[in-house]
Amino acid sequence: MAMIGNLTAHQRWILMAVKGGASSLSFLGSSFIVLCYLLFKELRKFSFKLVFYLALSDMLCSFFSIVGDPSKGFFCYAQGYSTHFFCVASFLWTTTIAFTLHRTVVKHKTDVEDLEAMFHLYVWGTSLFLTVIRSIGNDHRHLGGWCLTPTGRTRKAVQFITFYAPLWGAILYNGFTYYQVIRMLNNATRMAVGMSDRAYQSDARADKKAMNRWGYYPLILIGSWAFGTINGIHDFIEPGHKIFWLSVLDVGTAALMGLSNSIAYGLNSSVRRAIYERLDQVWPESLRRWFPGSLKSRGQFQESELVLLRIEDQH
Repeated sequence: MAMIGNLTAHQRWILMAVKGGASSLSFLGSSFIVLCYLLFKELRKFSFKLVFYLALSDMLCSFFSIVGDPSKGFFCYAQGYSTHFFCVASFLWTTTIAFTLHRTVVKHKTDVEDLEAMFHLYVWGTSLFLTVIRSIGNDHRHLGGWCLTPTGRTRKAVQFITFYAPLWGAILYNGFTYYQVIRMLNNATRMAVGMSDRAYQSDARADKKAMNRWGYYPLILIGSWAFGTINGIHDFIEPGHKIFWLSVLDVGTAALMGLSNSIAYGLNSSVRRAIYERLDQVWPESLRRWFPGSLKSRGQFQESELVLLRIEDQH
């Protein structure tokens, strides 16, 4: 059987199937969030606009991971570099969300909407710069159904510099930022316990629910790319000796990043409320009893998980 590294053709087929299946799930999940943003006008606020850009990057990253014919030179380059560009853009958008929360909650600034142009310059500009740097002196070749950087420690070092280094920088930044946000909200929650103001205590409970969700955000990137990082380090030290099970975990978890982001960032109570309200309008009365309570009441009193941003459009 044909061998690349020490993987057989059957093992390469399994890797292709895992990557294609996981990328398809991410594409569907992120496309759903993009569609919700385009269909529901009430979601078009700055807080969710950042989530939309994140989902759009995940959708295109997953799309280019699925389509294309890497056996042909042009499509190999298009697939490899487009996937790299949008995957970098994806984790960079998570840093803008973390920055927005920190600036709003910790620093009590209300000017985050004015920074949208800077966010675009930072995300798309950095992604393009890193993709161009990676392309210099590089020659993508195909392995099964997607392009990979050929062997060579110099080129692998470039891959670490242009992808894994900024990735783990983003993970560290997000972790530190959410730690500061959660710590501050914990202090506010403890203060609310001793207060008789029920409205303030209700806000504190909503903030506590948001904190529980925010704590998982940095773990998404870690879970998505930990095996890829380990696999890359192993491949750098022992080139041509791939570990099959590690490669499966690598391509599988990385390809599921879009699905994980769409669930954690996108499926918040604002999205659910918008969906419930539409369903409540079109579903017949005979079917509503199958829902655990009124669709409208489930979303009516819930705040968005980005509750503390409290940024409303002025138009």
